[in-house]
Amino acid sequence: MDLAPSSTVTFTITTLPKNERGRKTLNRLMKMQPEVQKGLSMLARRRRQKDNVRTKRAGRIWINRKKPTALTRVEIGESFTLRVTPQIIPDIKSVAAYLEMKAA
Repeated sequence: MDLAPSSTVTFTITTLPKNERGRKTLNRLMKMQPEVQKGLSMLARRRRQKDNVRTKRAGRIWINRKKPTALTRVEIGESFTLRVTPQIIPDIKSVAAYLEMKAA
């Protein structure tokens, strides 16, 4: 399939990459979905306001920060829909062997 900028494409993971680079690239692409970005920003706001524990240590404020929640998983069968931009075309091409693409 030809990746044209400003087209919307649905990707489905068919096989898992054997290296960590491929898994990180797929995870980064999955995080570009608008609904995932909204969820991540809401969780970040909640962590900032409520979940981080502030205590006094040696007269200074010490913050124990909570780890961020992962909303995406790189697993076989997971699908995600992206609007293709020229900036992400090289990332998509680098992991195209692990993805099935179809127009949304």
